[in-house]
Amino acid sequence: MKPFMDDDFLLQTETAQRLYHEYAEAMPIFDYHCHISPQEIAEDRRFKNLAEIWLHGDHYKWRAMRTNGVDEKYCTGNASDWEKFQKWAETAPYTMRNPLYHWTHLELRKPFGINTNLNPASARQIWDTCNGLLQTKDFSCRGIIRKANVKVICTTDDPIDTLEYHRSIKASGFETKVIPAWRPDKAMAIEDPKAFNAYVGQLEAASGVSIASYDQFMAAIEKRHLFFHENGCRLSDHGLETIFAANYTTAEIKAIFDLIRLGQMPSVDEVLKFKSAMLYEFAVMDHSRNWTQQYHLGAMRNNNTRMFELVGADKGFDSIGDYPIATSMSKFLNRLEYDKKLTRTILYNLNPGDNEMMATMIGNFQDGSEPGKIQWGSGWWFLDQKDGMISQMNALSSLGLLSRFVGMLTDSRSFLSYSRHEYFRRILCNLIGNDVENGELPADIEFLGQMVEDISYNNAERYFRFEL
Repeated sequence: MKPFMDDDFLLQTETAQRLYHEYAEAMPIFDYHCHISPQEIAEDRRFKNLAEIWLHGDHYKWRAMRTNGVDEKYCTGNASDWEKFQKWAETAPYTMRNPLYHWTHLELRKPFGINTNLNPASARQIWDTCNGLLQTKDFSCRGIIRKANVKVICTTDDPIDTLEYHRSIKASGFETKVIPAWRPDKAMAIEDPKAFNAYVGQLEAASGVSIASYDQFMAAIEKRHLFFHENGCRLSDHGLETIFAANYTTAEIKAIFDLIRLGQMPSVDEVLKFKSAMLYEFAVMDHSRNWTQQYHLGAMRNNNTRMFELVGADKGFDSIGDYPIATSMSKFLNRLEYDKKLTRTILYNLNPGDNEMMATMIGNFQDGSEPGKIQWGSGWWFLDQKDGMISQMNALSSLGLLSRFVGMLTDSRSFLSYSRHEYFRRILCNLIGNDVENGELPADIEFLGQMVEDISYNNAERYFRFEL
């Protein structure tokens, strides 16, 4: 019987162990998509206690706690931080075979050096030990980033953001590059005219462009895109149910914009046309400045209306959607390719039923200009766990080139989530190691080791073309 989570955790063969310990383990982290706060990095925040850094904002843990019968006040409510942590410690043993169990103990080991399993009996000791460490300089935001050997962090930022904290971080000389990523979802959300018009007002203020027409709206967006570029951004991201690719004319889009500015409710067809137009124009902007674009597809958000009204969005009431995405995705990418406007693109699916479709879709638009120009992103959200990662890499291996994959990201709001890169690397090395041991791959450790290093870090560094 193997001990729980030893040095060879998830590494079932000697080859897997060599690939991980000799090649993957020491590679730096290129975290090209996350939701952590640049302000907290700029100010080098020190968290008061383990609940602040570990539980506040973690909808994964909240879902598990609710499922375990924990009252909402211990999740998003007004219970004390110690009480919230107690409830998480009570829940943790019941998460066995959920990825939360592995993540929890990986995050206690790194950076805290704690090898004790979390449960009610160990909760106080773990709480006190971690809280003591969090008061030291080495466990500030920047200290934790250094400990994790993170070289690049890409945050997620709205076009109206001032990017003041990114500039502050750069000016401070912090050795980890913290780069903004353009997330313009609100600039196409006309299904709520009141919220959209309020956003247009914020865009006017940020851009200095008076917006009375669609052309002026696009001029303001373009100005902000250039502003992001001048501040180091080379990456966009879009969170969508599906790709929008309806037919439309420019005259139609201008008329729809005028309608919205009058506060009138658009039809379903008008919403679809406007979103399709904006998605195309965003992609053209990205191509014009040689950015990479990302599309996160398939989340069914805010399912629980009562809880949405009580606690708001991003609180753990989202799930996998079953939206049709292949036809519109092909149409969208094909139009960009035909117009010679298709930049480097990463596609993420949330429904595992779309895996093989995604793996084959990216092959339709590779143009030979560079390795892996069109990428299928790593298992995302509900799929960033062992089975999800294995399924994604197996499909990509069978229908594309795993060796050109840009690898893992945290997609997290927590500074403790860098262990997800370790988790991914162990799973990757085990996958390849098993094939070698089974005689399905040659035992060319040098080549396979380079492949592991590339997927862990090097491919991303080459792909994103940031000025590092």
